[in-house]
This record gives sequence, structure tokens and C-alpha cells, in this order.
Amino acid sequence: MIPALRQAFNAGFTQEKYLVLLHDMATQLGEPIDFRVGESPFFVPDILRDRLLAACAEINQTITSDAYYKLSEAAIPPHQRVPGDDRKPTILIADFAVCLDESGNPTPQLIEMQGFPSLFAYQILLAEAYKKHFQTDPSYDAYTGGYDSHTFSRLLRNLLLGKCSPENVILLEIEPEKQKTRADFWATRSLFGIEPVCISKVIREGRKLFYIRQGEKIPVHRIYNRVIFDELEQRTDLKPAFSMLEEVDVEWVCHPNWFFRMSKYSMPFFNSPYIPETRFVHQLEGVPADLENWVLKPLYSFAGMGVNVHVTPEDITRLQNPEHFILQRKVAYEPVLQAPDAKVKVEIRMMMFWPEGKSQPEIVTNLCRLSRGELIGVRYNKNFDWVGGASAFFRQSTR
Repeated sequence: MIPALRQAFNAGFTQEKYLVLLHDMATQLGEPIDFRVGESPFFVPDILRDRLLAACAEINQTITSDAYYKLSEAAIPPHQRVPGDDRKPTILIADFAVCLDESGNPTPQLIEMQGFPSLFAYQILLAEAYKKHFQTDPSYDAYTGGYDSHTFSRLLRNLLLGKCSPENVILLEIEPEKQKTRADFWATRSLFGIEPVCISKVIREGRKLFYIRQGEKIPVHRIYNRVIFDELEQRTDLKPAFSMLEEVDVEWVCHPNWFFRMSKYSMPFFNSPYIPETRFVHQLEGVPADLENWVLKPLYSFAGMGVNVHVTPEDITRLQNPEHFILQRKVAYEPVLQAPDAKVKVEIRMMMFWPEGKSQPEIVTNLCRLSRGELIGVRYNKNFDWVGGASAFFRQSTR
């Protein structure tokens, strides 16, 4: 969308450079990345950057209010409520489709909120790899708010460790070595010394937790949680000694209850030109006459499971738990990134942290996803190139 930058990047792009980038990343992480890496960053024009920042500021104002905290109590399923809920979300994630407004200018439209970690450490390495292998314009980078790779790394380290030693902090997952996102786990371990640990390997002794590292039993004081309850409940083969529902003496990096508080449940509470109209299904006065312009989404799902983009009245009337679904007005992703052969759709995930001592969350970095399919996601983009996970690069005007 910035013609000079796009033309320069595409002119210098070669498949050989891209393969070297992938090899470089695999070497740093210890294995090839198990998801598709986009060939290019997305260079964000200033008008879109400013609108993304404005949208995130509006989201933060709602999410961090006392009123929303009380309202979002209803979002937490009783059988998945974790003790020790903190008032303040450590991590806020907002996924935006890149669209065009009536004047043809790029504008963001919120697709989903997430009170759950993303690929923070991995994205540091990816942004640096793009800059190294493709020699991008040095005035553009993946950070906002005056951060760069060094200051962001320091911020992330402080966020993850708090006042704990790295050995007493674990990244909690379900069989981390088998997860598609494990590249981020290895990056987190490499950069910050935090060990990825399967929930089935955590040892519980009363209110104390431990894990085994190089044959030694190490106390756990802080958990960087990456466990999703839906996935955990499907793994009936696992018999962990520790349940997240138990009272234990640990700190949480983004308490698990925020996975529900800041999910699709939050969407109907926003009122912004950057956020499409969203309604709880159980509060509908009737099925919308223009149902073709709406998407039906379950509140409690992950990785896009259960999303219905071709909704019929019958789909709504036969819902057994309509209070667990939302209708969200469709947005039109505009193909805006010029690949060598065609234009590609872009979704930008804005990442926000609320560090200790700060009065409000800070908008710090991002990841973006490139797509040629009907929807953003792996299964809609098989056998395409210039798709997959990437970084959005912003002009660094506030360093």
C-alpha cells in the first residue's frame, strides 16, 4: 500500500532469499517452522497505522473499565473458572481485517479479541529476519509506541519474568513439542530462559508446584499460560497431577480467566467505526432479514473452529445454547498487498501489554497474516504462496 516500498521489496525478492530466511529461522529455533511463513512483511501506510492505534485505544478503554470487568464475569464457564483472578489483563490481542472505507482509504475492522498470549518471542526473530535478508527500509519496523527490537525484548522479559528467576517461570502447554506454534516456545526459551512444560509433567505438592529440569526438581513461582481449556478437555488421555482449577501458590502471566473475558464475548460491548456490529444470539429480537451479511461464531472455540460464514435461519433457530453464540456483521477484506502475480488480503494482530506500574496498556507490536482464501487460516490457503504468518512494518515516527 506504499508503492515505493512495495516495488522495491518485490524487485529485490527472490525465492532463494526466502529459502535462506527460512533456513536462518530454523537454525535459530532448532527445527523448521511448522506453519507457513509469508514471503513479505506488510508495509503499513500512516493513515492505517493511526486508525489501528485509535481502535486499540478504544478497545483498551472498554476492556480495562470496572464496568466491563463486572459484565465479563458471565463470560467465564463455571467449570473452567481458575482461582486467583487478577483485575488487570496482562495481555490484550486484537485481530483486524484490512479493509477500505468509502473514500478508498485503508481502514481496520476488528475481527476478534483475545486475552491470551500470541507469538511474541517468535515475532522478534521474524521481523529481524525480514530486515536482514531483504534489506527493508530502516525507517520501518514491527513496533509502535517508540519501541524497537531491543526495548521490546526487555519489556517482554520483564512481563514474563516479573520478579522471578527464569528457572522458576514455566511456559505451560499441552505437549509443547507437538504444537504448531512451538517455534514461539523455543524462541521464548532461547531469549528468556523460560522452559516449555507440558501440564502433565507439572508436580503438585499441596499448594506448591514443581517441574523437572535436567534431573532436578525446580519450584514453579510463575506460569506463562498457553493452555486452552477446549484442547485440554479433549485430551482425556492426559492425567495431570495439577489442575488449573486448584488453589496453588503461583503468579499467572495473563490469568486464564481473561481467555474468556476478552474473547468473542467482548465484541457486542464495543461501539466504534473500527468494530463491526455484533450481537449475542440469545438477545436477538428476531433473525436479521439480511442474514447473508452476518457471520455466526461460537463464543467458546479456538483456531476458527465452528465459524459459519453462510448462515441460514435454521442454523440460528436450532442452536441449543444461543447464549454461547454471536452474530457479527461481515467485513470485506480488501486485497491490498501486491504479490508478484496478484493482490493478497491482510489481517493484522495488534499486541498490547499492561506492564506493572503503567496506568494503561501499551500498544507495542504485531503479527499479520496474509491470505488468498475465503477466510484467514491455514486450511483456506493450502497450495498458495505469498500467504501465511508475517509482520506489519510501521513508520517509526515516535522513537
